[in-house]
Amino acid sequence: MILKRIENVLSQPYGQGAQKKVVIGAADGAPTFVMRIFDVIPGGASSDHSHDFEHEVLILKGQATLKSDGPDRLVTEGTAIFIPANERHQLVNSGKDTLRFMCCVPLRGEDSSGVAPSGSC
Repeated sequence: MILKRIENVLSQPYGQGAQKKVVIGAADGAPTFVMRIFDVIPGGASSDHSHDFEHEVLILKGQATLKSDGPDRLVTEGTAIFIPANERHQLVNSGKDTLRFMCCVPLRGEDSSGVAPSGSC
């Protein structure tokens, strides 16, 4: 078993005004999934993209506009999101504070260097 404090995990630039932390991944011996935490400044965003795998997102802090092929939707702290494979999506921080969300993807959604392949989350 591995226990980590997210404040002790190094972050990497990601998207527009965002930082990503790979909290649990292949380097920890995780055989199937990668858990990541994203912090997005007000007005910042994840990339606008789709990919061939599902993933799950949990809004931990703040609020965002979830953009997709459908209408924009407001998501706030405590909102869980299931994004099916091949569905376009983007989270834009629409609040005044930092947006923090957790995103879980299959291992193939995150390479071994800890840098997301184009369009992951």
